[in-house]
Amino acid sequence: MRTPRAAMTVLNGQPLNDRGVVAVRGADAGPFLQGLITNDLDGLSEQRAIFAGLLSPQGKLLFEFVVAKTQLGFLLDASANQTAHLVKRLTLYKLRAKVDIEDVSAAHSVVAVAGDGGHADPREAAMPRRLVVLREPGSFDSAFGDYDTCRIALGIPEGGKDYAFGELFPHEAMFDQLNGVSFTKGCYVGQEIVARMQHRGTARSRFLIVNASTPLPPMGTEVRAGETPLGAMGSSVGTQGLALVRLDRLGDAYKAGRPVTIGGVPVTFTKPPYATFDVPAP
Repeated sequence: MRTPRAAMTVLNGQPLNDRGVVAVRGADAGPFLQGLITNDLDGLSEQRAIFAGLLSPQGKLLFEFVVAKTQLGFLLDASANQTAHLVKRLTLYKLRAKVDIEDVSAAHSVVAVAGDGGHADPREAAMPRRLVVLREPGSFDSAFGDYDTCRIALGIPEGGKDYAFGELFPHEAMFDQLNGVSFTKGCYVGQEIVARMQHRGTARSRFLIVNASTPLPPMGTEVRAGETPLGAMGSSVGTQGLALVRLDRLGDAYKAGRPVTIGGVPVTFTKPPYATFDVPAP
């Protein structure tokens, strides 16, 4: 499969080594993906990439990825630890569809780039742009900065870093806030549960930006207000990170004047700048 080749030096580019690439191509590639993923492939007529996920029949997120359309098919930019599982899962749905599904991570890199290169991150315009290129040693300039520092500062969670795949509904992983789900397209796997949560407004747990005066504990550490669990820590860089928090319990803790800690570290929370939901104030 041909992929645009980067110049020998990509200025201000950071290879995202924890990302891999799955290629989906063939005469039925578009309809095949359209019937499976949370977002609408028709969006690729207006932009170069969309954010989407693949759910279990129970509506839990099994995979998340950025989908870009190329001349020879679709490239799914996904967690490197999940690409083999993603190929296997997609193959289960293949049946008689004229589609080829291949993990092409060994030959491709996902790169975060500054400037006008690549395509805009479909989750949030303030994120670095993204590009899938053929792997070439020494092609990137580390002066770009740190991708995860930027991601966390903008409050954008990623599966495998901030939550375990198979445990959250799309709303809890902020898909409704980050352009990752269409509520107008036809059916897809898990669609009924997602539509019900949207209609009823039952997403009580949301990711918030965490701030502390000391380095934050690792992913999975419990967020607590006294003895009451409020959620779990996601990823962090130094004293800033992300955490999945029950907003109703956080509000109760603030009303009762109870301090909130993560692994014994006192923390405060900030609503992600893109978020449209309300967050309790201390």
